Amino acid sequence: MTRKPHRNGRGLFLGAILGAVAGFFAGRMMGNAALGILVGTVVGSALLYRVNPGPWNRP
Repeated sequence: MTRKPHRNGRGLFLGAILGAVAGFFAGRMMGNAALGILVGTVVGSALLYRVNPGPWNRP
């Protein structure tokens, strides 16, 4: 039995969005919102890439 490669596009997208929002606010507190958005996007995507946000409910 072969295993499917783990690719989670929904987790990657969700991580990018949530990371960008969190990074924006963290960056504003540190004085550079743009850098916070970039770092938050990368970190959030990396963290949530391995998380499955739920089933597609396909047959």
